[in-house]
Amino acid sequence: MTSRERPAWWDWDLELSPHLLKRMVDRQFTEVDLRSMLVGVRSVRPDIIRGRWVAVTRYRRKRWEIIVEPDRVAELIVVITAYAVD
Repeated sequence: MTSRERPAWWDWDLELSPHLLKRMVDRQFTEVDLRSMLVGVRSVRPDIIRGRWVAVTRYRRKRWEIIVEPDRVAELIVVITAYAVD
C-alpha cells in the first residue's frame, strides 16, 4: 500500500473506543480534532497487532499515530487510540 492509498473500509463510520475517549481528555483533543486528523492522514500501515492499522497524520505541528481496527461485520472503524509521536 502506498502512502496515499486507503483501505477499502476507510470511509466506514467511526466508533470511538472507551480507551480513546479517556485519552482524548488526557491528550487534549476532541472528536472534531480526531476527524480532522483522519481526513489529513498521510499513510496507513498494518499495526503490530493483527487486524489493526496505524494511520499517520499531523496535529498541532506534531506527528500523530491513530490506531484503528475495522469491524467488518458492523462496517465500522473502531478508533482504539491516538497519540503524538516525538
